[in-house]
Amino acid sequence: MIKQKKLWRMERESSTEMRENMSDYSLKNIMNKPERLAPGHRMCAGCGATIAVRAVLRALHEDDRAVIGNATGCLEVSSFMYPYTAWEDSYIHNAFENAGATLSGVETAYNALKKRGKLPENETFKFITFGGDGGTYDIGFQSLSGAMERGHDMVYVCYDNGAYMNTGIQRSSATPMYADTTTTPVGKKSDGKMQNRKDLASIIADHDVAYVGQTTFTADFKDLHSKANKAIYTEGPCFLNIMTPCPRGWRYDTPDIMKICKLAIDTCYWPMFEVDHGKWKLTYEPKKKLPIEDFLRPQGRFKHLFKKGNEDLIVQFQEEVDRRWEDLLYKCAR
Repeated sequence: MIKQKKLWRMERESSTEMRENMSDYSLKNIMNKPERLAPGHRMCAGCGATIAVRAVLRALHEDDRAVIGNATGCLEVSSFMYPYTAWEDSYIHNAFENAGATLSGVETAYNALKKRGKLPENETFKFITFGGDGGTYDIGFQSLSGAMERGHDMVYVCYDNGAYMNTGIQRSSATPMYADTTTTPVGKKSDGKMQNRKDLASIIADHDVAYVGQTTFTADFKDLHSKANKAIYTEGPCFLNIMTPCPRGWRYDTPDIMKICKLAIDTCYWPMFEVDHGKWKLTYEPKKKLPIEDFLRPQGRFKHLFKKGNEDLIVQFQEEVDRRWEDLLYKCAR
């Protein structure tokens, strides 16, 4: 593993050269690239997951090929109905718990075949797997952790919608505190989920991997595109955590998805940062940090927090957001 990390450091400069020059980034040009996720799938209108997938895949160079893994979840059941698929690249449906293991195995097989001269020298393959928070934070965590620790040259992308949306909006460890879900229902004896959301991006960064990026949808998608490009074209294990709002589970007006994302980053509920070979960097800091209730109020899953007598719950939520924000600022300042 020590030898592998030395190789990552040696290859860092060469992999950086392969990344796109973001100074001339153009949303119009990026949007005109051929789609790698075809229309006609069965995802919900306004679903954040497919927006994230399309944005990540646009970071691939057009001549490069990809092998896509996909843990069971909303994205899988709605984009792959055998024998039909919405994916233009090679695609593997994985069980909830083994997306990380499957793609790490494919990446290993690819390297073995290439070493034996059984693959064309002029073809470049990238290995990208997608999983929801249920299949990433929870059921698939052991598989993800193992793939990251072993040092496979792959990208794991978590589309984080904060619950098990595919099976009925049950809580996951990505579900924020006090959210109303079908397994943490709000009532006379319950204020919703009682635990804080797991900070998975920081946990994966502690695996000492090559690159970690946390992002969501911004007006020009530049932050997401930049981080996807870095993850795909950085040697070694890379991880992207993308907040992908779910209109059904979060209960907001579907057209307001960009507003929800903007409030998430301006309240610092969802900080945007990256960890590039151990170096923490904040990629967005709001000019004016908004109170957390601005993010909570538009979502039906938090409507109980604004009833008389629940003011202390919002105070507790704010304190946790502030604590995590200060901790992140400290890491980025080191």
